[in-house]
Amino acid sequence: MITRRAWWPVAAAGVAALRWQPAHAGAQVEEPLADSVRSALSSAIAKSAPPVPEFASTEARLSYLRWLGAMSPRLSRRKVDWQERKEFLQTVWYESRRAGLETSMVLGLIQVESGFRKYAVSSAGARGYMQVMPFWARLIGDGDAGKLFHMQTNLRFGCVILRHYLERERGDLFMALGRYNGSRGKPQYPNAVLGARKAWLWDDPGSPNEAAPRRGGP
Repeated sequence: MITRRAWWPVAAAGVAALRWQPAHAGAQVEEPLADSVRSALSSAIAKSAPPVPEFASTEARLSYLRWLGAMSPRLSRRKVDWQERKEFLQTVWYESRRAGLETSMVLGLIQVESGFRKYAVSSAGARGYMQVMPFWARLIGDGDAGKLFHMQTNLRFGCVILRHYLERERGDLFMALGRYNGSRGKPQYPNAVLGARKAWLWDDPGSPNEAAPRRGGP
């Protein structure tokens, strides 16, 4: 049985301990990258556009606001503060769409990987919401793995990495999720993410239009 819940250290451990909440999740495996792939991934990570949505129409904006209104109560037990919850959801929405990923699937992945804990750390050293391994900061970032605890940085890395794996697996989501977790070909992790995804599905009957990120995807 695979357990991926992060656990909270006791209060007596202090604030410093709260910053490092162990999580039992898998981890991406470091693999050689072609120079062209490394450059493309670095470029995708480096774009510093803030997660501020822009919309093609008023209806598209209203659709996004309806989505935000539907997701917020679902996340309220995990993130009690409304402003923190709003910023998190807005960033997940932005970064997932920027990478061409389904937002509900990314939320399911975060639920499985870290339980929505910003400072979760796995036994393998994977960090943050999307449990990104520190070697990625060296391969495609500026080398500062500490930045993986920054919300937008972590979500951007995670989404860009998952998109990279999805392309490597020729669009096979099952295999891409396994590669993300370091358990390629095994069913437990993909099934867990796809199961968690169901809690974040949302259909907006009010509009067929999709809102667009502020800038283009990676």
